[in-house]
Amino acid sequence: MFIDFFYLLRSYGVPVSLTEWMALVEALSLGLAHSSLYGFYCLARTVLVKSEAHYDRYDQAFQHYFEGIETSPELTEKVLEWLENALPPLRISPEERRQFQEWDLDELRRQLEERLKEQKGEHHGGGRWIGTGGTSPFGHSGYHPAGVRLGGSSVNKSAVKVAAERKFRDFRTDEVIGVRQFEVALRKLRQLSSRVEGPADELDVDETIKATAEKGGLLHLAWARSRKNTVKVILLMDSGGSMNPFVHICTQLFIAMNRASHFKDLRFFFFHNCVYDYIYLDPTCRPRNAIETESFLNQLDPDYKLIIVGDASMAPSELLMIDGIIDWSMSNSEPGILWLKRIAAHFEHAIWLNPILSEYWEWTEGAYTIARIKEIFPMYELTVEGLDQGIKKLKVKK
Repeated sequence: MFIDFFYLLRSYGVPVSLTEWMALVEALSLGLAHSSLYGFYCLARTVLVKSEAHYDRYDQAFQHYFEGIETSPELTEKVLEWLENALPPLRISPEERRQFQEWDLDELRRQLEERLKEQKGEHHGGGRWIGTGGTSPFGHSGYHPAGVRLGGSSVNKSAVKVAAERKFRDFRTDEVIGVRQFEVALRKLRQLSSRVEGPADELDVDETIKATAEKGGLLHLAWARSRKNTVKVILLMDSGGSMNPFVHICTQLFIAMNRASHFKDLRFFFFHNCVYDYIYLDPTCRPRNAIETESFLNQLDPDYKLIIVGDASMAPSELLMIDGIIDWSMSNSEPGILWLKRIAAHFEHAIWLNPILSEYWEWTEGAYTIARIKEIFPMYELTVEGLDQGIKKLKVKK
């Protein structure tokens, strides 16, 4: 049953397993969808979707599979006029609902096309024509187990209409992200020290309650040593050129990092297209605001967690050749790829965040250099999901 829907969900990126699908089939055999398309929508989402991050993909797949049910593209203004004079919403008892037979999607499509050709005027309260109230499959404010609705507002909810609204698009983790989402993700980088150093300057609520109870209710404050975040972070960002289309999202990341107050140390550096003999201290990438890359490596301990942000897209010569740097006023005595390898070897934790979505990495302009840099740094999308994966990688030693 609906086996094509199973494969469609997987093609949309919803990780549905055969075990979950069999559980859905069993639930359907027990009548848990209540012969309703909306019931099937809710039941299938409950059984098949393991994370709210996939709700939007599920809605898109559901709309794709059941499209055309709730509203025909052939609707005319005349039909909408018929539906303006609505009856009060119809209330159907549970006993009456059980009298309806199960619906067939293809048959509903056929019947709707037939009604559009045959109906000559508005109709309300019946069981066949397009109208309001009643038990017709077509219209609104009535009842039909397929949940077909034309115009009006939902009373019994059309499942396809619900899916088309895509209320869960903000739950997606594969979309490009904003400042707050960056902040939430970056908090996962916290690595707290033990409570063996420093003064006891933090109120220990549990111990305070326990000590107060032991003293018969006489308040006794218990203090503990606070735990500090020991994480040190470097953000190394590509600036200008092919990164200009991504300046908004990179600015959001920069703001989120600046707002972060829980890191032991936080440093910002910049480069243009690729890292060469110099690394820059501001996004203008001017030579007067630069330090030698060798000094950059000597000054910063290997325990810094390095986050490189860039599209990794450039001409092969910029990555692989001496004097491949695109700025003719400068030169590089060694290929950029050698500097990237040295940086990767120096830091114990390093990732590369790419604002280009991974589905384009193999064929976009610069695909060759993206592939070569992926061999040096673990590369992730600059999305919520990608950042989460990257942070997990940063917390694991090589």
